[in-house]
Amino acid sequence: MRTKIHKIALYTGLVLLAFGCSDLEEKPVGILAPETFFRNTDDLQAAVNGSFAYMASEQYWGRKLTLALLLRGDLADIGDRGTSAMRVEVNDFNMNDANGMVASFWPRSYAVIGAANQAIAGAGLLEDGPEKVNPIAAQAYFSRAFAYYHLVRLFGDIPYIDFAVSDAEEVNDISKTPEAEVYEGIIADLEFAKQWLPDRQPVRSLPSKATAAAYLASVYLTLGEYQKAYTEARYVIDNEGTFGLSLEADFQDLFDADKTAGLKEPLFTIDFIGQSADGNLGTDYLPSVTGIREDETGRVNGGGWTVAVPHIRVFEEWNERDYRRAVSFDTIAVFNGQTVPYTDFANYSDRGVNRPHIAKYYRYPGLAGSNGRQSSHNYITMRYAEVLLIAAEALNEITPGSAEAAGYINRLRQRARNRAGEMAAFPEDVPAGLSQSGFRDMVIRERRIELAFEFKRWYDIKRLQTGEESFGPDGLEPHADFDPGRDYLFPLPGDELARNPNLQPNNPGY
Repeated sequence: MRTKIHKIALYTGLVLLAFGCSDLEEKPVGILAPETFFRNTDDLQAAVNGSFAYMASEQYWGRKLTLALLLRGDLADIGDRGTSAMRVEVNDFNMNDANGMVASFWPRSYAVIGAANQAIAGAGLLEDGPEKVNPIAAQAYFSRAFAYYHLVRLFGDIPYIDFAVSDAEEVNDISKTPEAEVYEGIIADLEFAKQWLPDRQPVRSLPSKATAAAYLASVYLTLGEYQKAYTEARYVIDNEGTFGLSLEADFQDLFDADKTAGLKEPLFTIDFIGQSADGNLGTDYLPSVTGIREDETGRVNGGGWTVAVPHIRVFEEWNERDYRRAVSFDTIAVFNGQTVPYTDFANYSDRGVNRPHIAKYYRYPGLAGSNGRQSSHNYITMRYAEVLLIAAEALNEITPGSAEAAGYINRLRQRARNRAGEMAAFPEDVPAGLSQSGFRDMVIRERRIELAFEFKRWYDIKRLQTGEESFGPDGLEPHADFDPGRDYLFPLPGDELARNPNLQPNNPGY
């Protein structure tokens, strides 16, 4: 049965889910026969929506993929060491090819891709002209690029499927595609999306032209192609009015489930609806795994699980005058009706730890069930602040000492000085006269602060090859088992390799 399930995962998209792109409402469409299903652009949009629906699932953005990214970086450590072993393995750099986290988000990633491939194939069957078809098909191209961008950074060489699969036998013997070729496919998909997507969408859970350009900027930054990264980021910045983008006045609003849908900073969101999940689809556990165990503040019923908790060094190293620290961390909880500081959490919870917890998802989860399950968060996967950071980092590599690059960081710091309507003097603007290396270090630190716990940090460590520093004795999260020859890549699932020898060997060290 398991073999059959994984075969189906390679050509998922056969079962589609239509949903309203804000506040997901799942409606099964049925088994897809492309030649009969795709009759008009409404059917095409339903197919595209199926790809986005797979993102909003427990096996993908609702826990498995995102928790793996949190734990792999140096900002979130395991809090409750009694949690599932598969999580501890990812965090401690001793995972193997049977890890349950990977075994969950790997097939779900290919479900996203499979649904996108079906939509792209279906677009070619419609008789409507490209002006009607391509803007919808471009959403599927973006979705496919989004999923592959995560996979290639995590695994390197991977199976690359860019066609609709109607029979599992078509992919039984597929082999790995070199990482460089996967990136070529991602860039091509994003270029198509950038060409055909509209300037604005009715909701941020549908990608726009700016979304595609922002992801192109991110891809090029990852590849070290700084001029292209800057060009794409600058395209978004120069057209922020056209695209309806701006930084939010209050940093806290970005992580309030009741406000996110109306914000102008997000470029793409993955939406959950709260207490209405159907199995894995629509289920969000991030407030649970990041929240304070047995907390009684009332934000969520029953408190969280204390799974992904920052190392104390992360908190202590962060300047207490920075409003973003207050937004990012929970430092108090309520136990037995008593308000307790983080230094006493373990005294009130058998599985608690005396460290501040991540607040970005636990503090304002909107409509949520027990322990924060099934929240109504609209998770921001890319926001305008990151575009400014990309532009600053890339420009510094091209033209060191640029006042323009410093100006992008100053926009973020100016916003950070707004403490819920009360203006502060910290953080200060970027000091003049920084060297290229000094500016580079400053930008990477700014990324760590601005984007903390937003599933970016591991990718920064990987692209910058700073694991030995991050996980060394003096790093933010020391881990003696970190091996730079092995741990910049995850292992491909061992059962996939066992079924298909063409995917062997596994990544080095596994």
